[in-house]
Amino acid sequence: MSSLNTYLYQIACPILMILGTVGCIINIVVFRRKNLRKNPCSIYFIAYNIANFMYIYSSLLSSTLSIGYNIDYSIYSIVICRLRFYAILIFSVLSPFYLVLASVDRVFITSPNALTRQRSTCRLAYICIGIGTLFWTLSYSHALIFTDIVQLGPNFIMCTPPPGAYYIFTTYFEIIKEITVISLMLIFGIIYIKNIQNLGRIQATGDISAVRTMPKHNSNSFSRKDRQWILMLFMEITIYGLCSSPFAMYLIYAQITQNQIKTNERLGLENMISFIFIFTAAIPFCTACYTNLIVSKTFRTEVKKIFNTR
Repeated sequence: MSSLNTYLYQIACPILMILGTVGCIINIVVFRRKNLRKNPCSIYFIAYNIANFMYIYSSLLSSTLSIGYNIDYSIYSIVICRLRFYAILIFSVLSPFYLVLASVDRVFITSPNALTRQRSTCRLAYICIGIGTLFWTLSYSHALIFTDIVQLGPNFIMCTPPPGAYYIFTTYFEIIKEITVISLMLIFGIIYIKNIQNLGRIQATGDISAVRTMPKHNSNSFSRKDRQWILMLFMEITIYGLCSSPFAMYLIYAQITQNQIKTNERLGLENMISFIFIFTAAIPFCTACYTNLIVSKTFRTEVKKIFNTR
């Protein structure tokens, strides 16, 4: 079982890191292009990919070294330990947080109400990203104080929250975070899909009174570009939900069974499953570019322009 985890993090994890690094760079370059960066959703996607890039080199890199190659510098320095754990927590929450903000923006832009649509602005995007980033940066500052180097067994030392109240707090906080993020993405996704259906019915029936309340630039751009923004966002949300849900369910299982007496075989199996779920939870941070290439013609066109100019 341990060999499976070792091979997973020796081979699959470095490949995922390379794909994620290349994908994040391409995404950032594309979304910063002049004809795209004026869209608020592009700003959220830029922030999302920056957070993904930082997560790859804070979480995935450290996991690859420690699990795959038995190299863990964080167990030799309390400063490195706390900074590493803090960075993992920060970027693991900022990435889905920016997706939630992008979902809210798509709810605004697809709303039948003209005043609501006007809230989809680049200025609001910058404000939400700034305030949200500051909030989460401060909210996780406790990791810089309470995270410690803990000996969990013979020859088994780990940088982690120490057993006790703080460990329980961080575990439940992660469970609540994952459930909340997935729920919000699902709720906002349902709302903007319903908004799209309503707009489609309005255009099909030719409801003049409804069309008059829609600015021309919204009705035209929505039928072309905004549908692709929504499709890209929907794919990101779907992949995040599918890949993150197993890890959230494992955390719940671990809390329910924490006081049970377990055999060494069961502990080994649970350890293997936890590492597999940690790996799958990292997949959404590395695949955004490739899903965008699949679902968006506009994105493919912009990527071709970038490589053709090189």
